Amino acid sequence: MTRSTRALLAIGFVPSLMLVTLVLVPVFALLAPLLVALLGRGNPVVAAQVGALSALILVPAIGALVLRLLFQLERARARLAVLATQDSLTGVHNRRYFFEIAEREWARCKRYGEDAALLLVDADNFKAINDVYGHLCGDKLLVAIAKAVRASLRQPDLMARFGGEELVILLPHTDPLGALDVAERIRERVAGGRLDWNGEKVGTTVSVGVAAYGGDDRTLDALVHDADLALYAAKKAGRNCVRAAPIKPRRSGEIRRETSR
Repeated sequence: MTRSTRALLAIGFVPSLMLVTLVLVPVFALLAPLLVALLGRGNPVVAAQVGALSALILVPAIGALVLRLLFQLERARARLAVLATQDSLTGVHNRRYFFEIAEREWARCKRYGEDAALLLVDADNFKAINDVYGHLCGDKLLVAIAKAVRASLRQPDLMARFGGEELVILLPHTDPLGALDVAERIRERVAGGRLDWNGEKVGTTVSVGVAAYGGDDRTLDALVHDADLALYAAKKAGRNCVRAAPIKPRRSGEIRRETSR
């Protein structure tokens, strides 16, 4: 997209139409007498007047059609961009976009030996809620859970819907203790929330699995696997709790090699 097109989209439809008209009317007024001079026939003054009047009539009509098409294409492009990156129900990132961004962040963390952690957050007994209150209530509750989780995170943290009632979160610059603190805040916030549904207060809890990166050679998929095992342990422990995968200690010599580049 050119700079001029981006500028028109930024100022809006009506200001864009006025700007295009103001620019093109003098252009036509100048081109008409120039054409007369080149042909050697006609009155340049009259030609300038006719050119300006024609532009004043035609430019708004044609410009409106062109600009309307341009704005419609931009809106369609924006909708496609949203669909490509966001989960349609919760509004958080979708799984595909999460891994696209997380892989880059993961590579940076490994290169510089920085701390990072990954959380898997899963709603407890969600099938029972769908069975008792209906899937529409379950959808609204899942949206509320996503908002509660988002409120517990920092701006650089990356969250996405992992599937079903499960959310995945990447926490850059976060050590194991910090990751556990975030996970506990999420658990408490969700447990304290209630959804108003047909005169009833509906709520649920979450189980959280935590896996921390400390400079080892694991892949992002391996970190997700570790968090999944920790989540399973949380479910097995009775739900509404946080469990962490075993911390793999840093290998200091390896980190020194990374950070010395």
